[in-house]
Amino acid sequence: MRKMPFHLVDASPWPFFMSLSLFSFITNLVMMMNLKYFNFFFSVLIMITIMFLWFRDITRESTYLGFHSSEVQNNILLGMIWFILSEIFFFLGIFWSFLHSSLSSSVDYFLNWPPTGIIVVNPLGVPLLNTALLLSSGFSVTWSHYSILNSSFNESFLGLVITILLGVLFTLIQYLEYLNSFFSISSSCYGSCFFLGTGFHGMHVIIGTSLLMGCLFRFFLGHFNMNNHIGFECSIWYWHFVDVVWIFLFLVIYCWGSM
Repeated sequence: MRKMPFHLVDASPWPFFMSLSLFSFITNLVMMMNLKYFNFFFSVLIMITIMFLWFRDITRESTYLGFHSSEVQNNILLGMIWFILSEIFFFLGIFWSFLHSSLSSSVDYFLNWPPTGIIVVNPLGVPLLNTALLLSSGFSVTWSHYSILNSSFNESFLGLVITILLGVLFTLIQYLEYLNSFFSISSSCYGSCFFLGTGFHGMHVIIGTSLLMGCLFRFFLGHFNMNNHIGFECSIWYWHFVDVVWIFLFLVIYCWGSM
């Protein structure tokens, strides 16, 4: 075990390959808007493969090699805070654009907000149901974390399973909402901000659900205990971030946007 407060990682190719895969993902995401789906799904597959290999090495370092001391874990949590902060500013830009457009009268929108011709989603319907699902998942994942701190692994496992199921259900309902929407991403600034905000949030939900699934698999392997579960804790923080962002999306995009 390394007796130092820093984790001097070995040379790894995964950061470089992940950068290339992210560039390919964003490029093919734009291409997908022109109905070119194959390259997009292929880039997603490559990105998932690289993530798996990278996380495999991190798991070896933390679980089997003992490199993640308490000081290293604190530094990892600090890095997670900075990452979440950067994500907050990303969504802040979307909210800013939406609120600026809604508060600025424009002849392009016939001085109306939502713009004339936009049939908005009823916030007391599917969005309210999704809000209840995500808030419930926040409680269940907190219960899971509290249980592992008290070495109640069965309860922690159950809480994690409930959270994953709620996350999957949220994603399916959001997909159905898109299918039944009366406007698209090209329907003025309203449609662009709506699908950009809810779409990127949905992508974060999928990522968060995948991280929790990885933690569930590591539960099976016995990698976590009450003192060493830094990967699980970072995933929980990420999930709570997703919860909070959705609350603001619900209040700003759905409620304010439908007034």
